[in-house]
Amino acid sequence: MLTGKTALVTGSTSGIGLGIARALAHEGANIIVNGMGDLSEIDQICDDMGRDSGCKVHYSPADMTDPAQIRAMIAKAQEKFGSLDILVNNVGIQYVCAIEDYPEEKWDAIIAINLSAAFHATKAVFGGMKQKKWGRIINIASAHGLVASPFKSAYVAAKHGLVGLTKVTALEGGVCGITCNAICPGYTWTPLVESQIADTAKARGIPKERVVQEVMLSEHAVKEFVTIDQLSELTLFLCGDHARSMTGTTLSVDGGWTAH
Repeated sequence: MLTGKTALVTGSTSGIGLGIARALAHEGANIIVNGMGDLSEIDQICDDMGRDSGCKVHYSPADMTDPAQIRAMIAKAQEKFGSLDILVNNVGIQYVCAIEDYPEEKWDAIIAINLSAAFHATKAVFGGMKQKKWGRIINIASAHGLVASPFKSAYVAAKHGLVGLTKVTALEGGVCGITCNAICPGYTWTPLVESQIADTAKARGIPKERVVQEVMLSEHAVKEFVTIDQLSELTLFLCGDHARSMTGTTLSVDGGWTAH
């Protein structure tokens, strides 16, 4: 479906981003992987993805807090592959703390990574997409882009902002063949979440099963974690021709969390 296209997925060395990158590669897209981690492990991820898909996979270590590095990463991808057709703004970090105690440097870092990075990447790809009259921009927001939880002021503010950026991008890109949509997952089963279960169980002195049901999935009507495969399949749909009239939307994949 995506043969001849090139996709950049930010924060794609693990978790949701890696799953999306693999799905896009499986459908024929060349991939720019971006993120942090052990370089030997990242090289292996890229080699495996390229071998399994037959596509070209390139790794960029660009710091997503640095607009100049973001621009350079995208310029290099456009030079290497001829165009950058799909942008998945996925990179994100979290910090939990009461507002009155919230470290200002943590606020600045979360806004930079979760919101400003998406703006800088979108700005950098927009001209090339307009020239080709085709582009797909998919922002991985969160249920917290639509509703709030206590102690997550920076994350909630950033994800609400990302939803707003999605709408503006859609309005400006529509006449140029560019769509932009936000996927808003609930709790998703990733290695990071798995580790949080054990940490939370220890901190609260309760079994892991109670952490899952009473803490993480308490707002989910469907008492299951969202899966990376579900988010990857939705991303593929948004990249396809059937979704060409879908733009500016927020697509909740949250087990019914935001139905409350």
